[in-house]
Amino acid sequence: MIHKKSESPVPPDLLQLLLRTISDAGAALARLDERIARSPIGEGWIERSHFADACASLWIGGELVHLEDLVLHDAGADIRAPTHELTIARDVLKTRRRIAAQPPGWALSVDGLRSLRGQGHVVTDGGANETIGVEDAVDADGEPIPASEAGNGGGQRTDVSDPLAAELAAIDAVLARSEAALAEARGPNGSTAREKDPLVYDLDWDEDERLGEWRAVLRELDRFPPVLQAIVALDAWNTLDVLQHAPWLGRPLAASLLRQAGLTTAAHLAAFNLGLKSIPVDRRRHRDRETRLLAFLNGLIAAADLGLKEHDRLTLARRSMERRLIGRRQTSKLPELIEFVMSRPLVSAGMIVKAVGVTPQAAVRIVGELGLREMTGRGRFRAWGLL
Repeated sequence: MIHKKSESPVPPDLLQLLLRTISDAGAALARLDERIARSPIGEGWIERSHFADACASLWIGGELVHLEDLVLHDAGADIRAPTHELTIARDVLKTRRRIAAQPPGWALSVDGLRSLRGQGHVVTDGGANETIGVEDAVDADGEPIPASEAGNGGGQRTDVSDPLAAELAAIDAVLARSEAALAEARGPNGSTAREKDPLVYDLDWDEDERLGEWRAVLRELDRFPPVLQAIVALDAWNTLDVLQHAPWLGRPLAASLLRQAGLTTAAHLAAFNLGLKSIPVDRRRHRDRETRLLAFLNGLIAAADLGLKEHDRLTLARRSMERRLIGRRQTSKLPELIEFVMSRPLVSAGMIVKAVGVTPQAAVRIVGELGLREMTGRGRFRAWGLL
């Protein structure tokens, strides 16, 4: 099989040209991360960034998904049948949440890549003759559940408050691998029982080999700064075309590289897509490698700037809403509503009912007391957000 090969990781002359921009991007990301880590609205900002980055990921791929539709779809409150693009956007959203909920190095490990790919196919570790074949569990929606989550009912994260949670998760992962190995052994000729549909997949597209080549590039980048590792890894992912139906996965993995280093994004997962959205497509996909890498760096700087502006906006909005708590009873639901509103770009009456525990009529009333802005312009299925 012949496909595109990755270039040499970082030639010295190219590194010299990128040094200044790499330094600027690292400083901008570190400044944002420090602000988020110390902020009382940090968790809400992070959750909002997941939604914004998921929509931006589809935008980069040439599709339009409205933020309102993604929020309602994630809450199970769709007002119309979800489109294919909306389903992909939710996959991006869930992937970002899963990476953020796991230890920093999980996403780039063999088990992490297997889980994020959402398939039971074999993952190769860069040609070291070491393979792992696993068939993931499936949740109620027919979506794969990673082995690390299969033991807790398919939840989004393991309960880190339990001191035995990590050990139990490891046991569950071993059991899942054992069951998968038995299922594969029972298949015809020892092959996996689930075959790819040739109408959907290119059978000559060897994702395992391409993934192995990409992991080999990662190993060659160990001695470089985290920001440089991230942009070169992303460029290599795009050059190798690792996954047929999930090209967007390279950007969360590049953000995970930054988080793994713990120097620039220890508190949050960088919104690569949101920053790249502001970069012209002819720069992001330029034939010249230097131009592409500079575009990725400028995208990181833009993402950090947008994140700081959004943080300042949310801080002012929270202070404004907290003034409305003066003189309220201690049993008031407004404090809970404020926390919920800070974590979502918009909220509907149904979402408030589930999150705060009030009646639909009370939800509409306390929304008015909080002074939220109606975002949809509809008489029914209304949603509200911050001013």
